[in-house]
Amino acid sequence: RKQRASDADHDVPRKKKKEKLKQDMGKLPTEPSTSEFRVTKATITLSVPPVFASNLRTGVEEMLDSMIMRYIPSLCGVLLAHSNLHFLSPTASINADCPFAICNVTFDATVWSPSIAMKLIGKIIMYSPDHVSLLLHRTFNVSIPRHHIPQDVWEFEYGPAENDPEYGEGAVGSPVDKEGDAGMKDGDAEKIDAEKTEDEAVPEASGQWVHRLTGTKLGGTDGYLEFTVIGKTVANEMLSLQGSIQSDPFSEEHSTTQSGKSSRK
Repeated sequence: RKQRASDADHDVPRKKKKEKLKQDMGKLPTEPSTSEFRVTKATITLSVPPVFASNLRTGVEEMLDSMIMRYIPSLCGVLLAHSNLHFLSPTASINADCPFAICNVTFDATVWSPSIAMKLIGKIIMYSPDHVSLLLHRTFNVSIPRHHIPQDVWEFEYGPAENDPEYGEGAVGSPVDKEGDAGMKDGDAEKIDAEKTEDEAVPEASGQWVHRLTGTKLGGTDGYLEFTVIGKTVANEMLSLQGSIQSDPFSEEHSTTQSGKSSRK
C-alpha cells in the first residue's frame, strides 16, 4: 500500500505538469503588444429596448454592432469587432417604470488603437502645399502637416493650372485619340474607365512633394509612406491621426510656432 501511495504521489506532479503545459499553451502572451490592433476584455452596461425582451442576447448584439467603426473612449480606440459575449448576471434589472432591461455584459473587443510615437505606413491620397493626406488600411485618415516634412529634403512642386489649354481639363486631344475613341464600343470604353479608376494614381494637378536632388515624388511610385504618429483627433466618433516624417518628430523645432517664425524670417 505504501508503494502504491508513493506511486500515486509521483503521478500527481506529472499530471499537474501536463495540466500546466496545456494551460500555458492556451494563454496569450502577456508582453505588451506593439501592434496598432489589440484584443481586450471589455465590460459594459447596456439598456436593452423592450422589443428584445424575449431575446436579450439579440438586443445586446445589435447594440454592440451599432458601436462598430466608432471611437469608444473607454476602449481608447475604434471598435472593429466583438465576440464571446457573456452576461454577468442570469437576470436583467428594470428600474421603476422604465421598460428598458439593464444588462451587464462582457465581450472580447477588437480595437484599433495606435499609440503616440508608433511608426505606421499609409497610402498617399492627396498632395497639398501645407500638408499631405494619407489613408491607413483604406479606412483611417492621416494628415502630415508641412512643418513635419523636412524642408531641406523635400519641396512642393506646383502642377499646371486647370485652365491651361495644354495640360488642363480643356486639353485638346490628338486626332488619333479621337478616332480611337470613336471606333471604340461603349462596353470597351466603360471597361477602360473602370480600369483607370482602380489603378488611378494620386492626382497631381495641384502639385506634389518632390525630392530636391533626385526629383522623385514623396511616397515613390506606389505612393506608400512611413510616418510617426504624433497626435490623435476624435471627431464625429471617428479617430484620425497626425503624422510626421521628421527624423525627430517631437522636437520643438517642428512645432507650429517655430515653423511660423522661420517662414517669416
